[in-house]
Amino acid sequence: QEQFVESGGGLVQPGGSLRLSCRVSGILFSISNMGWFRQDSGEQRELIASITGDSGRVDYADSVKGRFTVSRDNTKNMMYLEMTSLKPDDTAVYYCNSIRGTFSWGQGTQVTVSS
Repeated sequence: QEQFVESGGGLVQPGGSLRLSCRVSGILFSISNMGWFRQDSGEQRELIASITGDSGRVDYADSVKGRFTVSRDNTKNMMYLEMTSLKPDDTAVYYCNSIRGTFSWGQGTQVTVSS
């Protein structure tokens, strides 16, 4: 069964940085197009970054473009999200999944940006 385990969240001041990790099991990770999502309380979950399985092509939502970087290590079944210049609006629970959110969701990791 597929499993996604997110980690690396925390409390950070505006302008700070965090690196999130996603450990994946139970799927053919190396060929899977993957995504990072986030959900703030009362809001819908949104896709903010994606990376293809074959070419590693990346794409970002406008809200994070230029500040976040998604990467993956197919040898370790891991995906990462490097977040810089964090803003209070980035506060949310962050999740990883296939780019279409096909699989069961993990618990996510909380990111709180506040002074």
